[in-house]
Amino acid sequence: MDFLVLFMFYLALVLIGGVMICICLKTQYLKGVVRGGSQIFSYVIPECLQRAMLRLLHYLFHTRNHTFIVLHLALQGAVYAEYTWEMLGYCQELDFSLSYLLLPYLLLIANLVFFTLSCVTDPGTITKANESLFLQVYEFDEVMFLRNVRCSTCDLRKPARSKHCSVCNRCVHRFDHHCVWVNNCIGAWNARYFLIYLLTLTASAATMAIVTTVFLVRLVVLSDLYLGTYVDDLGHSQVIDTIFLIQYLFLTFPRIVFLLGFVMVLSFLLGGFLCFALYLAATNQTTNEWCRGDQAWCQRCPQVAGAPSAEPRVYRNIHSHGLWSNLGEIFLPAATHFERKKK
Repeated sequence: MDFLVLFMFYLALVLIGGVMICICLKTQYLKGVVRGGSQIFSYVIPECLQRAMLRLLHYLFHTRNHTFIVLHLALQGAVYAEYTWEMLGYCQELDFSLSYLLLPYLLLIANLVFFTLSCVTDPGTITKANESLFLQVYEFDEVMFLRNVRCSTCDLRKPARSKHCSVCNRCVHRFDHHCVWVNNCIGAWNARYFLIYLLTLTASAATMAIVTTVFLVRLVVLSDLYLGTYVDDLGHSQVIDTIFLIQYLFLTFPRIVFLLGFVMVLSFLLGGFLCFALYLAATNQTTNEWCRGDQAWCQRCPQVAGAPSAEPRVYRNIHSHGLWSNLGEIFLPAATHFERKKK
């Protein structure tokens, strides 16, 4: 089990780093950071090693591969194995409700279902056959999305809110982002699955954190440990405080305390990402549009400062039609609704 703890620790670092990379990739600030970092490392790392690292990064983040899917499943399996091995026996001894203990496993089943759907569902690939249909779904705002623009790679007319994914090498309807953890683009047809996948993943981590916290608190209360005293290095009797309790629990149950710390950090990270995804869904935006909003505004501003007749063409979200309508569009994509209405 010591190997399992170390394995879970290193995979945790990979996952947390991957989540931060995915969040950073959604902003325009990463380009400057990467550029500055590459200049610094070019003086420290040998050129052959730099080329090897660039090839590895290109393979991981710019080609479709199953590396992060394997890491995701390995980490999830390691966390649940540790939870099962360390927590279930102790909690049953303390008369925890069985339904309470099994809730993380129910969330795991739901999460794996929607994880699989996010991986295998077509996000909304634009082809010659459906190009004309997608062109009628959303109107062009003439700021971020212009009429009569063709994709230079696919040689297809670009519908509003679409984007060519360089990783998948296809144009995607209502493109949100390419997610390395599901090895797929997130678009109109799998955004609902990805949102529920993210929700169940966050809920499973939070549920584990709650169960583990309740277990440790109940253990302290039942043992009356918080009422005791201890002798410090100077030989003085001291009342047990919170710091001493944490140290005692860590020395007594190191794996459980480590598991609690990990799932708490993961819950906050995933919770932040989930809130961002819910905000985009509630306002009918995609990650691509959110990132490009300021850039589109700057590019469309008049370049001549002293021209009072030229009005700046400010980017405005014309696709938001109220909270429930926006959320309904996630679970019933506009293209499907438009096609049914047409029939």
